[in-house]
Amino acid sequence: MDQKKTTLLISTYNWHKALRLCFDSVLVQTVLPDEILIADDGSKEDTRNTIDEFRLRTSIPIKHIWQEDEGFQLSKIRNKAIAQSECDYIIQIDGDIIMDKHFIQDHLGLKKSNCFIIGSRALLSEAYSLEILGAEEVLHESDLKKNTKNTLNAIRIPSLTRILSPYYKTSGKHKYYAKGCNMSFWRDAFLAVNGYNEDISGWGSEDEELIARLFKLGQEKLFLKFGAIAYHIWHPIATRNNKEKNNLIFQKTIRATEFRISNGINKYLK
Repeated sequence: MDQKKTTLLISTYNWHKALRLCFDSVLVQTVLPDEILIADDGSKEDTRNTIDEFRLRTSIPIKHIWQEDEGFQLSKIRNKAIAQSECDYIIQIDGDIIMDKHFIQDHLGLKKSNCFIIGSRALLSEAYSLEILGAEEVLHESDLKKNTKNTLNAIRIPSLTRILSPYYKTSGKHKYYAKGCNMSFWRDAFLAVNGYNEDISGWGSEDEELIARLFKLGQEKLFLKFGAIAYHIWHPIATRNNKEKNNLIFQKTIRATEFRISNGINKYLK
């Protein structure tokens, strides 16, 4: 494995128009990833075509990891993708995220041994999201900021990021706050806890449950406030039928002493 290199992991499901905008934001990064993994939870051919078009626009190695559509199986497809990573640091987003050009730079600038990083989302309005999904022109940062509903999450102040990172949303009721669309971690720590818990299926709790086990492993949480801006393209809320079941698994993990789960990434490792 190449040491000290970075994977950008992008999760997607049947939304190639949003994925195209996500890809556009990859190309303008001030620091590029060493590889890109597309964790595809069963998308149709139009997503594959969008990925193939993106390959022609960049020299970054891209792996498209696809599984049959069996409902919301995000934990499983992320595990399958990370099993194929050839780098030691993972930056994870979703395919409905438009990254600020400093996104990867900000994650790498804050990374530390024995730590994982959580960021937040700047929520784009419904009207603006629908507009840009059908547009061909290049998006401008000023327009993204102007059409964000929670503007505080669209502000970048690098000098404050490092000061706040050990304290903001890292303890108390926010200790387990996590957004899988904006986080990063060491691959060896992820493997040590056996990755995402595949007992969790459907929407909810997969990221919180993962970081609960990273805490038990001895990892510390850093919060990337005022950096790594992630513009989230509006979409209808996903069905949350499994929310209560998944939360029970998460609560059980909090009470447990063991950091390693049985139903995880190990089955995909060579």
